[in-house]
Amino acid sequence: MTIATFLFALLGAMALGAPIALSLLICGVAMMVQMQNFDTQIVAQNLIEGANNYPLMAVPFFMLTGELMNAGGLSKRIVDVADSLVGHMRGGLGYVAIITAAVVASISGSAVADTAAVAALLIPMMRSGGYNVPRSAGLIAAAGCIAPVVPPSIPMVVFGVTTQLSITKLFMAGVFPGIMMAVALATTWWIVAGKQPRKNHGNFSFARFVGTVKEGVWALALPIVIIGGMKMGVFTPTEAAAVAVFYSLLAGLVIYRGLKIRDIPHIMLAALKTSSTIMFLVAAAMVSAWLISVADIPGQTVALLEPFIGNKILLVFVIMVLVIIVGTALDLMPTVLILGPILVPVVKQAGIDPYYFGVLFLMNNAIGLLTPPVGTVLNVVAGVSKENLDSVIKGVWPFLFAETALMFLLVLFPSLVTVPMKWLM
Repeated sequence: MTIATFLFALLGAMALGAPIALSLLICGVAMMVQMQNFDTQIVAQNLIEGANNYPLMAVPFFMLTGELMNAGGLSKRIVDVADSLVGHMRGGLGYVAIITAAVVASISGSAVADTAAVAALLIPMMRSGGYNVPRSAGLIAAAGCIAPVVPPSIPMVVFGVTTQLSITKLFMAGVFPGIMMAVALATTWWIVAGKQPRKNHGNFSFARFVGTVKEGVWALALPIVIIGGMKMGVFTPTEAAAVAVFYSLLAGLVIYRGLKIRDIPHIMLAALKTSSTIMFLVAAAMVSAWLISVADIPGQTVALLEPFIGNKILLVFVIMVLVIIVGTALDLMPTVLILGPILVPVVKQAGIDPYYFGVLFLMNNAIGLLTPPVGTVLNVVAGVSKENLDSVIKGVWPFLFAETALMFLLVLFPSLVTVPMKWLM
């Protein structure tokens, strides 16, 4: 009955057009009424505690880092380095997009922001180079979905906060799966790129490559500072986010001089708008999370999944299929906030490594950013490229298939995640 109340209230509020955060609050109140435990103080207290969370402070800092990085010219330098390395190959700008997306993802951690930045830089170049623009837009959209999986992923921070898992361990667990996503996309693009009309530009020039690396060294060093600092215990994820803001601000103002003092208020406002949305979502989700715990919904979910508990691979497979279905209707962050607190206790009871599961769960939710009708990243790329959304959806299918196949490969062979994860922890 409790699970039915939870689903009916949540889906009913969303069907009526209520924002996700408000739907979560309505869901929480409905569960309290059903349990005859309604108390406005409980709602207010959990709202405040949901936002008053030290690790969650990393979210606005990383959002601000992404804005500063794009405005300050760091993203452009990363594109130049990647272009000098692989731009001479057939379909070279596709590889440039993948490399750029992976590096940018390891700085800001936001799929939407990263995709918008890479698309704005590369789509005009690909269009003028004779590339199939819808297919190129689909590639950039799929490459942008690396961001939720690799550190410093913002969804990973939220997942760690709501499930009480170590964010640093989640970050380290996501490094190799993120690399594998990039390799899968590059392999798929290699197959597709044979149909591209012509090469981007001349042969590889070592002198040009060295020159772009020298010019972009400050941008390329930022991921090393963030990940290396956390790995060595120099700073926490939240402190790493603050360091990233200072670093990108210094690089944009002093080194590359692409950032102007007068631009900073506008940049901070843009980061604030996005961050406040995420923070309110988390705060509202904490009300439902508290009631999920009190009502023992994880325990009831375990009972429903009891036939699969004995087989870890089958259990994870069933959960991944469930998340794929949910991901077609819900955006990434609401799915993380709603399903994370329910599913993590289930996988723990089944003896599955929660950090391994967390990486697969976030990868699955990232893939959901590419699936219609929601497909947030698809909409962003379509808007930036000025292409019809239907065309972009057709263009993304090979890359969507590649990422989905990789995810299920990791379900079948957990050691592909757990073994490299142990190397970094």
